[in-house]
Order: sequence, then structure tokens, then C-alpha cells
Amino acid sequence: MISILILTRNEARDLPAALDSVSWSDDIHVFDSFSTDDTLAIAKAAGAHIHQRTFDDYATHRNAALTSIAFKHPWVFLLDADERPTPELSREMQQLTLAAPDEISGFRVRRRDFLFDTWLKHAQISPFYIRLVRPERSRYTRAINEVIEVKGIIADLSYPLDHYPFSKGIAHWVTKHNAYSSMEAELIYKQQGLRDPSLKTALRDPDFHTRRLHQKAIFYRLPGRPLIKWLYMMFVRRAVLDGPAGLTYATLQSFYEYLIVLKTKELQRDGS
Repeated sequence: MISILILTRNEARDLPAALDSVSWSDDIHVFDSFSTDDTLAIAKAAGAHIHQRTFDDYATHRNAALTSIAFKHPWVFLLDADERPTPELSREMQQLTLAAPDEISGFRVRRRDFLFDTWLKHAQISPFYIRLVRPERSRYTRAINEVIEVKGIIADLSYPLDHYPFSKGIAHWVTKHNAYSSMEAELIYKQQGLRDPSLKTALRDPDFHTRRLHQKAIFYRLPGRPLIKWLYMMFVRRAVLDGPAGLTYATLQSFYEYLIVLKTKELQRDGS
């Protein structure tokens, strides 16, 4: 069997469906950042274990959950409130973890992002995520857009994890990414994670997440990043094939990038 970890902060809208999607587990943990809505009541009604911690940054918060919770099972599925494992993925995870040799420490899944009920098949930049892990071998790095590092072999799952980042509306997405852009700008200003990126690693490293780290570090050094990102998403990733949803998503992501650029310049000018 597999334990479930869901991080929450005012997730009353999305949490019921998330809990229902993993109701096959007998060890569900909700790690909450002192929600002020009905999140805790919903979690309690579903029989989930509730933990609370004040949020500081994403990596530290997630690491605290992995290290402080006494999970019932050796494997933990990391789920966000706006994500849903398909029934096929749920069955596959349970079957594979039962037979997994000790050298396998995690499983990578393909996530499908949706906008306007459209799967952003082409527009989505980062479709692969490590979400099923042995917690004692796993730790997160990077305060924002955190990356999980797992000691051991990472295997791949066949079925998708569905993600609904716009479930609370466009305004909520914009508000959240406004906060993300401030954190990204702070990281860039402090030069965290940007030292000596390698083009060879960015293009050829066999690990997707390692490639993404170096790609992002190189990308942050380019001029005209918002326009480059929009063109890349629309015509290299072929977001245009996703129709109006693809155009909308590429434009929103470019706007997000522009906020990072502006806020980084502001920090470089004012230092605060």
C-alpha cells in the first residue's frame, strides 16, 4: 500500500476531489499551512491525518512534511490538491510498488495540465515529475518551483496524473504566479542555483530535472525572455496546436516571465 501526502492552504474547493481520487489509500496525510476555510473540516471528514506548519518556502515546507510525518507505508505519493491520479495510474502505482526492488527509490509520472477542459499537450513545458518516492531517500531543493532529489534509481510510470491549475479561475492563477514571480526574482537576485550552468548538461543529461535546472539557469541570462518564451511555447513546443487554450497559456506564461524580469531589475536597482 502507499501513503499519500497533500499540502494545503485554503483548498476547500479542490481538496474533496483530490481526496476522493486517492481514497484507495488507508494512510492519507494533509499537511496544512493554517487554512482559514473549510480545508481541515473536509480532511477530517475524509479520515485524513492532519498536520499543520507555518509556510516559509516550498522546499523547506515539503522537506518538513517528508521528515516529520510517520508514514504507515514505505512509499509516499506526493499529490497537490488540484491534481488527480487517473484510476489506471492508481492501480499501476500499487502494483509496481509491491514488486519494486530496493534500488528503485522513486517513480516519475507524466502530468497532464488542463485549461478550458483542454489538455495542454503541446504548451506544457514540464510534463514529467517525480511523485512516488521512498521519503527517507528524498529531499527538495530550490525555494520556488522546487525540485526533488532522490537517492537511487528512478523508474517511469505509464499512466498520467491530471492537473487542473485553473480550477479556481484565471484571477487565482495570476495572484499565485504574482507571488511566484517575486520569489523567482529573489532567487535570481541572490544568484541561487545560477552558478556555472552547463549547456551540455542542459541538452544531454539523461535526467529530465537536471536538464531543466541548467536550462532555466541559462534561460535567465538571456535578453528578451518573455518574448522568447512565448515564441518557444507557441512554435517550438507547438502550443498553437492546443487552440485557444494553448494561446492563452503561452501568453500567461510570458506575462509571468515578464513579472520576473521586472522584479529582478527592481531588486537590482533598490536592493530590497
